[in-house]
Amino acid sequence: MAHGVLSFPLTAFHDDGSLDPDGFRAHVAARLAAAPGGVFPACGTGEFFSLDEDEYRQVVAITVEEAAGRVPVVAGTGYGWAQAARFARIAEEAGADALLVLPHYLVAAPQDGLAAQLEQLAARTRLPLVAYQRGQVAYTADTVRRIARVPNVIGLKDGHSDLDRLQRLTLAAPEDFLFFNGAATAEIQARAYATVGVPAYSSAVHAFAPEIAGAFFHALRAGDRDTTGKLLRDFYVPLVELRDRVPGYAVSLVKAAARLRGERVGPVRAPLTDPPPADLAELKALLTTGLDLVGAPL
Repeated sequence: MAHGVLSFPLTAFHDDGSLDPDGFRAHVAARLAAAPGGVFPACGTGEFFSLDEDEYRQVVAITVEEAAGRVPVVAGTGYGWAQAARFARIAEEAGADALLVLPHYLVAAPQDGLAAQLEQLAARTRLPLVAYQRGQVAYTADTVRRIARVPNVIGLKDGHSDLDRLQRLTLAAPEDFLFFNGAATAEIQARAYATVGVPAYSSAVHAFAPEIAGAFFHALRAGDRDTTGKLLRDFYVPLVELRDRVPGYAVSLVKAAARLRGERVGPVRAPLTDPPPADLAELKALLTTGLDLVGAPL
C-alpha cells in the first residue's frame, strides 16, 4: 500500500438521502482506474457514521467486486467494540481484506481501555486491523507495543500529526508494523511524515481529482520538490484554508468537488451540510487551478 495513494471513496447518495449503489459503483471504478495503493470504503470520507448495516454491506461488497483482488480493500468500522464487531462480521462476509478501526464514540478513555477496545474487536474477527488514532484516541509507545502483540492488529493510521510522538511510536513497534499518514489533506504533511519513516498516506483529493493526487504522489517519491512545492502552494494550501472554514468540510467539500467533475455522488447526510454557492464557486476556481497544474481538464 506504500506504492500508491490510499484512496477513500465517497459514499454516493440520491438527492433524497438514500444510498445510490450504482453511483457508488461508478465512483469506485473511477478511483480504481487511477491505480491507488489500496481502497478504504465506508471510512470517514465515506460517511461511515451515517450508514446503517445494510448500506454498509452494499458499500463494502461493491468495492470488493470492483477491486477484484487488484488492491487491498480496507473497510471502516467503529463505535464501541460490540458494534464494531457487527460491522466487522459484515465486512468479512462481503470479502474485505482488512479493517480500519475508527476512533470510538464520544468518551475519552485511558490507555488500558484503548488497548482493550482493539483486543476485544480482534478476538471477534479474522480480518487484520489497522488502528486509527485521531480525536480522543492517542496511543502511547507502551500501548503500541501492547496492541502490536495482538496477531491481527497490523498497523496504525495517525491523524494527530504530532511527529515527535509518532516517531516514538514507530520506534516502539515491530519492523513489520504498518504506519500511515492519516492527517486531513495528508499531502500537506507528507514530506514531514516521510522523515519519521511514514511514507504511506491517505488522500481525500484522490476522491475527486486523482490526476492531482497522483501527480503529487509521484513527484514526492521522485524527490521533485519544485512540483510538490507548486502543488502545495497553489492548490493544497488554499484547499485547506477553504476546508477549515466550516466544520465537516473535510467531507462535504470533497463531495462537492466530485460533483463539480460530474461524478454521481450526491449530497452529504446530516449532520454534515453541503457548501453554499459562494464556497462552491471558490472551490471550482481552485479545482481548475489544480487540474491546470497537472494538465488535466475540469
